[in-house]
Amino acid sequence: MANIYYEADADRSHIANRKVAILGYGSQGHAHALNLKESGIDVRVGLREGSGSVAKASAAGLAVASIADAVAEADIIMLLLPDTEQADIYSEHIAPNLEAGNALAFAHGFNIRFDLINPPEDVDVIMIAPKGPGHLVRRTYTEGGGVPCLIAVENDASGSAKELALAYADAIGGARAGVIETTFTEECETDLFGEQVVLCGGTTSLVQSAFETLVAAGYQPEVAYFECLHELKLIVDLMYEQGIAGMRYSISDTAEYGDLSRGPRIIDDNVRATMRQILTEIQDGTFAEEWVAESKGGRKNFHRLEEEGQKQRIEVVGAELRRMMPWIAEGKQDVREASGGQG
Repeated sequence: MANIYYEADADRSHIANRKVAILGYGSQGHAHALNLKESGIDVRVGLREGSGSVAKASAAGLAVASIADAVAEADIIMLLLPDTEQADIYSEHIAPNLEAGNALAFAHGFNIRFDLINPPEDVDVIMIAPKGPGHLVRRTYTEGGGVPCLIAVENDASGSAKELALAYADAIGGARAGVIETTFTEECETDLFGEQVVLCGGTTSLVQSAFETLVAAGYQPEVAYFECLHELKLIVDLMYEQGIAGMRYSISDTAEYGDLSRGPRIIDDNVRATMRQILTEIQDGTFAEEWVAESKGGRKNFHRLEEEGQKQRIEVVGAELRRMMPWIAEGKQDVREASGGQG
């Protein structure tokens, strides 16, 4: 069983007198910075020259500096920049300003797990990874709650790196919900696997393929959209709240029998073999190498695939149907209009 920690297990003294630099002011960056500030921590935001987030962070009452200056001022440096950019920024702006006794923190294990960043032995290397998007980390904190966090220690130069990670998680609200101890390798590999096989890759491909199957068989695209995409949220919400068994209890007997008898025919041995292959590609570094090369090469394939996805019929039909249901987006900002800047 995992080790799970709560507020009573966290000792804020490990972070109370430290200076924290949050590098990046995107989804996670703004949440970490504001939550830390309101927890009484000395925090500043490090941003690249010309970043559009400078005005936003300053308007929120946060101290803003260049990445190099923020690192030089602080003794805890949290990297909340895109995975594929962290190594270059580390080499140019962070490494020259690191000092013995500093702590280098991450919210994802990617750059440490795949040896893209190799910190010196005299600094703590820790991870604090909220298991939710930044807006939720921020909102739940302001409401008196929190989002569960994962913590990990890759290098314990100080002898109290775990205690520091737990104190940081507590200061952003994570210990209110629960903090689970893991490793950089476990977090990174399971996170990538979940994204590719279930949460993003598997789900989007399943929905698109099911929609296309119904439309190709002559069914109305609007009806196919409702059955294959729209209602997915209802099922996921039930699973989120009550688990798979609770979801099955809540649906009709007909739906449950179809689930139990047909689901395993969709996710068969061939699919499971592909899952294992994808996991192997994550574990042996194939995916990381491919993604870093893609980014350094201008992301031509990435943008082509992205554009192809946006042109799919399910996207066109869905946009039309969502205009009939304004309550879906009521009070919510379109993600494409949100800042999302990473600094």
